[in-house]
Amino acid sequence: MKLLAALLLALAPVATPPTGQVVISDGHVDLGPRFVDGAWTIQLRDDTADPAVWQPLDNVVLHATGKTQVAVPDDPAYTFLGKPGQKIWVIPQVQQAGVVWPGWNTQDPEVTARVDRDVTWTLEGMQGPGTFTLFLNSDFGKPSPVFDSRKPYPQQTGIDVNTHVHGNWTFDAPGSYLLEIAMTAKLTDGRQVTDRRTLRLYAGDGDARAAFAAGQAAPTPAASPAADAPATSDDRSALPWIAGGGLLAVLAAIAVAAVALRRRR
Repeated sequence: MKLLAALLLALAPVATPPTGQVVISDGHVDLGPRFVDGAWTIQLRDDTADPAVWQPLDNVVLHATGKTQVAVPDDPAYTFLGKPGQKIWVIPQVQQAGVVWPGWNTQDPEVTARVDRDVTWTLEGMQGPGTFTLFLNSDFGKPSPVFDSRKPYPQQTGIDVNTHVHGNWTFDAPGSYLLEIAMTAKLTDGRQVTDRRTLRLYAGDGDARAAFAAGQAAPTPAASPAADAPATSDDRSALPWIAGGGLLAVLAAIAVAAVALRRRR
């Protein structure tokens, strides 16, 4: 079923990208590399359009509206998000109605044909009013960090070719967030390709178009001098992290369901 979904996504018609700026606050989008006029380029596949379009990153702001605001759970596993009860904005790993659902994929047909093995996604810097994190929920809901703006740069994660992943994007203050990102790959002909772009996001109920006027992100020194090992992402181990009240109850229910399923098998 997962293979079929990936095939359908890769083969779905994609229109010529529009030239106007757009704020996306609802629906599915994916960050990923493509070859545009022969050049390796990071773009955003916008499935909120019909047919889908690959948007230049300069044209897009992803908006985490007030619908995504939740309280940090009283659980030691989530202390990296803030103090228990603190209000944060979370674009969840699992799709929710009325909320933008950004993922990342390496499923463009030319990418799957020409990339040797995987793509390295790097966070090179962040500009914003607060802390940004991206994490996955692994077995039984345990969080697995991918990026954290408080840690030293660059931060890297590997994405296998023909992979489609979603995660939890979090922000602890309202306003514009500019992520300086790069995607690098080794091609089957032995060449290495890299592209660097700025991904714009906005948290809160303010005017998300303000992120278009924000300056380019630049690598900013992290508070901690210690370097951490690169994070890796794999959607095969991801379990839902549902934004909203009762987060811990949801995680507990997932764990119980998983155990029950294993017993039936």
